[in-house]
Amino acid sequence: MQKVLSLIGRRLLQLPVMILGITFLVFFVMSFSKIDPAITAMGEGASIEARQEYRQAHGLDDPLPVRYVAFLGGLTRFDLGTYSARQLPVIDEVARAFPITLQLTFLGLLFSVVFALLLGVLAAIYRDRWPDHAIRLISIASLSTPSFWLAILLIQTLGERVGLLSLLPTAGRLPAMTGDPWGWFLRMLLPAVALAVPVVGQLSRVVRTAVVEELDRDYVRTALGAGIPRRIVVGRNVLRNALITPITVLGLRIGYLMGGAVIIEIIFNINGMGMLILNGVTNNEPNLVQGVTLTVALAFVVINVVVDLLYVLVNPRIRTV
Repeated sequence: MQKVLSLIGRRLLQLPVMILGITFLVFFVMSFSKIDPAITAMGEGASIEARQEYRQAHGLDDPLPVRYVAFLGGLTRFDLGTYSARQLPVIDEVARAFPITLQLTFLGLLFSVVFALLLGVLAAIYRDRWPDHAIRLISIASLSTPSFWLAILLIQTLGERVGLLSLLPTAGRLPAMTGDPWGWFLRMLLPAVALAVPVVGQLSRVVRTAVVEELDRDYVRTALGAGIPRRIVVGRNVLRNALITPITVLGLRIGYLMGGAVIIEIIFNINGMGMLILNGVTNNEPNLVQGVTLTVALAFVVINVVVDLLYVLVNPRIRTV
């Protein structure tokens, strides 16, 4: 137990350092923006004197370190600044859009895990036979398929040729997950599939390799020789010991899924973080772009730390690290 607590403590101590680094990187990059926040807030017709007063009142002319400290102070109060001439809080838009992006991300993650485990385990059990070869081709094809291209293909194929858009809508309002779960699922199904397919291709190969290595170990041969059914050995022992490597890869792919979700949302017209950052870029709203980028980056860091801690639960051998 002491080793487990020590491992958790080390991971949690790294979290504030990574968060601070992310905030500085995002703030530093956005400081090079050519967009004048005073013009965004006051409009093109504002006088030079009015713009200067706005900049002084909001500390926009202060040195970069001073502005960064003020930026951190705002983050402690969940203040990401304002956008548009109406001075709307960025945090309100992020709070509305971020749960939608998380829903799409984790639905894609669920599809990725289920199909990768299924294909990977089947390929390992039937290795070097026709199921293994067929799954290898499927994995290579899915790994080589860009999510955005697959999303467009799904819309064109299912909508224009098959005519399933009435059943699987690709546009329109997203129903609430709690209010209309079936409608939400149908609206999210195609975006989640487009998001998950490339991850399934990579993860299934990792699962296959990890399971094959475990099947070749002495304890598996001993258990099978003792008459224990193969499905019990695979389900109780092999999978548990083999999952550590796929979970490592999965933790890294969560960032890909979240970043891909931003693009997929735009293609399927889902009002998540993707549409929010598109509006920010289109309307020259640097605070909006900065808030969305920072939120997604911080979520990626936190999720990877959580996945890192899950190693302890999946494989006890990692507790000695």
